Amino acid sequence: MLHFRTVKLGTKSLLLHPMRSLLTVLGIFIGVASVIWLLAIGEGISKEAQRQIEDLGAENIIIRSIQPPDESGGNFRQITAFGVTRNESKLINDTISTVKRVLPIRELKQKFAYTGNPNVKPIDGRLVGCTSDYAEVTRLEIDRGHFLTTREVELNRPVCVIAARLADKLFPSEDPLNKQIYLPEKKELFKIVGVLKHRNATAAIGGSLAAQDFSLDIYIPVTTMRARMTDQESKRSGGSFSTKLFELSQITVQVKSADDVPRTAELVEATLRQNDPNRQDISVVVPYELLEQAKTTRLMFMMFMGLIAAISLIVGGIGIMNIMLATVTERTREIGIRRALGGKQRDIVLQFLVETITLSIVGGITGILMGLLCPVTVDVSRWGLEYFAPQLYASLPEVARVMRPTIVPISIPVAFGISVVVGVFFGLYPAVRAAQLDPIEALRHE
Repeated sequence: MLHFRTVKLGTKSLLLHPMRSLLTVLGIFIGVASVIWLLAIGEGISKEAQRQIEDLGAENIIIRSIQPPDESGGNFRQITAFGVTRNESKLINDTISTVKRVLPIRELKQKFAYTGNPNVKPIDGRLVGCTSDYAEVTRLEIDRGHFLTTREVELNRPVCVIAARLADKLFPSEDPLNKQIYLPEKKELFKIVGVLKHRNATAAIGGSLAAQDFSLDIYIPVTTMRARMTDQESKRSGGSFSTKLFELSQITVQVKSADDVPRTAELVEATLRQNDPNRQDISVVVPYELLEQAKTTRLMFMMFMGLIAAISLIVGGIGIMNIMLATVTERTREIGIRRALGGKQRDIVLQFLVETITLSIVGGITGILMGLLCPVTVDVSRWGLEYFAPQLYASLPEVARVMRPTIVPISIPVAFGISVVVGVFFGLYPAVRAAQLDPIEALRHE
């Protein structure tokens, strides 16, 4: 049975060497804190990745048009037709029973200008032709005005909805609602009927989907884009002339139930590749499958991060063993006196174990407190970096700027339990070695 006197003696021995005890505690402290920090950061990154995939819609199937590589060999004139077509969009909607709706989307790089303020230069952005359902499917939120209505799409109205950042750039001191956006390259005017709330950019998802930046977008009815702009884009470079011919940049197929997504994706791909099984001008992305992969990757990532953190604890345990072995050598005469006065080997073992477990518990508790400060510390560090080094902050990946560490509840008891086990495991050998010292030899030790 562990007597209070043994605990008191062990604690007193530690307090006699405060600096050495503090350095020993530091190893466990770093190990426990690193377990909680690494798992929290890993969970935060994983949640952000899953959120971005979920933003694509677990019930959606995305078909992107891909321009094939230039194989003209420098020909003077080249016409390249590629991508998903309007007829294919209609075919999928009409023939696959599990499809709820199909959203045709066409994207063009354009310059945007506001003629009411000549001091503001034209800004490069993206013109997106879409339907009234686009905002709901892509989770865009309106700040002022309204998104494109079904009637505006049906009547080919020259109206648009503008992204928040683009609105700030083109209209720094005016309300953009009911103003007109001018497209210099197309010589077209569009009336602004809505302004969106800010939307974070999405990171590229493996090789499946490129990063999406919504901050410089303008949305117009896809029918208006078709009526006012051709399906071809011509480009002259040096002595060559090339023309791209494509109808849609993307179609988003929304499925009635998430359970039907895998089977529907197979039907969609079979429909698109029925005439050419090796078709290379489209890419089919299934967020549902990506989400399942992300969850599996999360578990593997958490195990890997936990392993790295556990190594830190083992290093801390080795530090405890090293210090305790040195302590045994220093206190050899003390051990001999205790044994000569009737102290049993068990008492010696318990005293040294009390010391190592005390060091582990103190290191574990302080490590947990530091670990719980992870979200606050990351936020403060990110704020300081943004304030004092804005260029460096801007160069960080998007996930590093928006990710928030999430404490994994199980990491706290696990880290603390491992720290105590490490203390017992690495403290047992020095304790047994001390107990096995010959009392006579110990008394002769100088």
